[in-house]
Amino acid sequence: MKSKVYFTNMRAKSYRNNLLEKLSKLFKQAGFPEIIQENDLTAIKLHFGEKGNTTFLNPVFAGRVVDEVRKAGAKPFLTDTNTLYAGERANSIDHIQTALEHGFSYATVKAPIIIADGITSKNTIDVEIGQKHFTTVKIAADIYYANSMIVLSHFKGHEMAGFGGAIKNLAMGCASAAGKQQQHSTVKPGVGDKCVGCGTCIKWCPKQAISLSDKQAKIDHDVCIGCGECISSCPTRVINPQWDTNMDEFIERLTEYALGAVAAKKDKVGFINFVMNVTPECDCAGWSDAPLVPDIGILASLDPVALDKACFDLVNQQIGHQHSKLTCNHGSGEDKFKGVRPQINAEIQFNYGQEIGLGSTDYELIEI
Repeated sequence: MKSKVYFTNMRAKSYRNNLLEKLSKLFKQAGFPEIIQENDLTAIKLHFGEKGNTTFLNPVFAGRVVDEVRKAGAKPFLTDTNTLYAGERANSIDHIQTALEHGFSYATVKAPIIIADGITSKNTIDVEIGQKHFTTVKIAADIYYANSMIVLSHFKGHEMAGFGGAIKNLAMGCASAAGKQQQHSTVKPGVGDKCVGCGTCIKWCPKQAISLSDKQAKIDHDVCIGCGECISSCPTRVINPQWDTNMDEFIERLTEYALGAVAAKKDKVGFINFVMNVTPECDCAGWSDAPLVPDIGILASLDPVALDKACFDLVNQQIGHQHSKLTCNHGSGEDKFKGVRPQINAEIQFNYGQEIGLGSTDYELIEI
């Protein structure tokens, strides 16, 4: 049986069918009220955005989802996990402060913020999954112990996974820092000849694996954990993955972690992807580049694999923006994410996700 994916476009003709009203309809049509029981402690998993980023999920959307969860009789809280890199969300204090500065205040969303892996990312549970790369995975305890979860994802590009949607949000977003490190461990970046020696990458490296020598950044691969933060933080874009490392394995590891994030919540998780501001980089970047394609809409499903596949297909049906990071594949039907990063096979996320039982790539798109 095909997984149902519900979709609403960006059009609005009156206050009765504005995007917030459409979001409420999606929530109900996708069956989310049925997966939430009265008095559930319901995690609203989202990404609060790095400082300097302006295209993270609009907090007004999060507030509407909180309203719908409350109508179902549950007790919602907003949540994310601390970052592996040394940015503005590496501990719970800075993380919550960033979230508040980005508009996720109680006045706006009407729910508390709980950083699920604790003040320094030590609040974690080993979850058994028995897969090819991991027997157990390290999931943030407050996500693990939540009774139900609604996952809100900004669908966009990603510097190492190709794209980031529900699967990526589950995998990196629900893991402790140690779990994030496990996922990244196959990726080792290299520094190009045009390095200007600014030292920005040194600030962002969580393991002090980078130093300056003759005004050039040097990465010690014996110390490097492959988190990739130097790649996204480099202002001159001269640090890139070494493509002889196993990027396919990284994406498989990420997908196994997504499986672990929902392992304790069978039939208790709903997913909503916001396919707007489809930027080439993750919201962990401290900037927002021009979108690759026009805004498309909002999609919801109980199946994260089907949801990401549907979003991927809709993005690729668009005509790519000429004044974006796309270097090719601008045409309808062409892979926009390969148009930015041709070496990355982003489809592994949903194909391997289907293989390990996370969901199905066979979906029915239902427009409301």
